[in-house]
Amino acid sequence: MGSAADTRAVQLAELRRRIAAIPARGVEVVERPPVVAEPRAELLPVPPALAGILPDGGVPKGSVVAYSGAGSLLTGLLAAVTGGGGYAAAIGLPRLGLLAAAEMGADLGRLAVVTDPGPDPVEVAAVLLDGLDLVVVGLAGISVPPSRTRILAARARSKGSTLVVTDGKWSGPTLRIDSKVTGYSGLGRGRGRLCSVHLDVRVHARSAQVRTGRLDLCPHNGRVEWVAPETDSRQVAVAPAVGIGRDVAS
Repeated sequence: MGSAADTRAVQLAELRRRIAAIPARGVEVVERPPVVAEPRAELLPVPPALAGILPDGGVPKGSVVAYSGAGSLLTGLLAAVTGGGGYAAAIGLPRLGLLAAAEMGADLGRLAVVTDPGPDPVEVAAVLLDGLDLVVVGLAGISVPPSRTRILAARARSKGSTLVVTDGKWSGPTLRIDSKVTGYSGLGRGRGRLCSVHLDVRVHARSAQVRTGRLDLCPHNGRVEWVAPETDSRQVAVAPAVGIGRDVAS
């Protein structure tokens, strides 16, 4: 019977084989003429309503984001990236709802899910950074040493892959995003059909003031989408009532 280390090595080798099968990213970058570097970093696709709260209108590719709060917003990030043609992975997120992701527009064929990464989810994330646009990893409450966070940050930067960490301690991220569910609509006296979820979002960046905003998760045009209520409240009010599942609302 093989040891646990042997089993781990086999699992990591399989992940590397899967990454090798993904079409190479960055081909366009190689073919670009060597003109002046762009003044702003390329941005990862995010839900449009969230973009209005983030500095520079999005999450820079190759950055590290520390996230805490509602899992539904993480699902929205995964949906935005895969729905936009990118590849993503969710590591150590047992409550991730694939149905919820699909309702938000995710392309599940571009999403790798590692529900149980073992005792070291950071190691799995390091492997997947080699070939994916977005890697979201649940740290299961662990505190990652600064020496290791610097290595992972450098790896993400060199690969142009964005790393989002949650449910743990991570020093020196590019962004910190915190969200909190502040209410629901569609429920009358505790009963009825849940139509929307309201979140307050707070964003901390290294070189920018703290930004805050509110997002509503609600049905729109046959899908479940994030909406900034102050700019689209009329659309939200007339949206057809469809149910929002527990995995979406959590």
